[in-house]
Amino acid sequence: MDKMTVRDVEVSGKRVLVRVDFNVPLDEKTGVITDDSRIQAALPTIRYLIEQGAKVILISHLGRPKGKVVDKLRLTVVAQRLSQILGQQVGVTKDCIGAEVEKSVKSLRSGDVLLLENLRFHSAEEMDSPLFARALARLADIYVNDAFGTSHRSHASVVRMAEYLPAVSGLLLERELNTLGGILENPAHPFAAILGGAKVSDKVGMLENIVAKVDYLLIGGGMAATFLKAKSYEVGQSLVESERLDTAVGLMEKAAGNGVQLLLPVDVVIANEVSAQAKVKVVSIKNVPPDWSIVDIGPQTIKDFYGELRRCKTVFWNGPMGIYEIPQFAQGTQAIAKLLANLNATTIMGGGSTAEVVIELGLADKMTFISTGGNASLKFLGGGTLPGVEVLLNKET
Repeated sequence: MDKMTVRDVEVSGKRVLVRVDFNVPLDEKTGVITDDSRIQAALPTIRYLIEQGAKVILISHLGRPKGKVVDKLRLTVVAQRLSQILGQQVGVTKDCIGAEVEKSVKSLRSGDVLLLENLRFHSAEEMDSPLFARALARLADIYVNDAFGTSHRSHASVVRMAEYLPAVSGLLLERELNTLGGILENPAHPFAAILGGAKVSDKVGMLENIVAKVDYLLIGGGMAATFLKAKSYEVGQSLVESERLDTAVGLMEKAAGNGVQLLLPVDVVIANEVSAQAKVKVVSIKNVPPDWSIVDIGPQTIKDFYGELRRCKTVFWNGPMGIYEIPQFAQGTQAIAKLLANLNATTIMGGGSTAEVVIELGLADKMTFISTGGNASLKFLGGGTLPGVEVLLNKET
């Protein structure tokens, strides 16, 4: 990575504003955090700053309050969890800008940690307002971006801060860029990409960019229906992106031209309706009825995928293999997760729902790396630039 990191600047005694991604899932009824992995991911940067004697000011969003104060999306519960993890009190403010916040920041001592209230309670955050960014910048001497999951967004706290403060990368952002950059630039071969999720359109950029870099491309999830339709298979009531059929054909031709083995499902789980009460059966892809929907990959497809994966030294996975939210349509996704957990290879999960699956199954420690940004990782692997990274200071060459 060619950007300066928090290690490259003097932070002792300085007020350091750290953009983290504490957009953690909450239980709808109790408001309790159900998965604190995003908090855990930010710990190396936070602990480094504490050890160096910085005054640590954390900023984040939570949910989609759309510019209004929503009590259930306050960051108090996050501050409590972070306090428990760090073993020291983490204060939390009632707003993220203004006189009261400035007063709280002035009272900080070296090694203290303060979490500011949800950035998205202000519509100015998502509007990339210079005035909002300037109000945040007044609180600090240095800005650190450690929120990979939001670095693809041109929001005030992500891109605008570099206009007012020296801006560097946090340790999590550095690891994300180095890990994902490594599979683009110098992966150990054989290299496989497993791609699922609902739509081809969400992953076209990444597919175009990596199809010449991988040895195997394994396609599952809802997007497999578009590829199967492009090969003239009957896919019943499955979601098909008709406008992407030519794209799918082009990708299959490009894969073949590069000597890449592209595997599609050979059997699938189908349902007469997309619900937990549906009738379900396994059929060959040649035998999907017109009035049924593909909801998961089948057992033979799982075996075929494993047959190729066990040869690989690097595997990247993004997107579930079926409609994971419904338990009886989740078996293919769970099987792939368990296969990767026992693979002797570098295994990288692409964030989003893929990360949720692995964490939910208790397999996170069996994977090499779990990205904290689903959409950010897709954009980065698609060869796109991340606005929140572009604005950071470059390392001197």
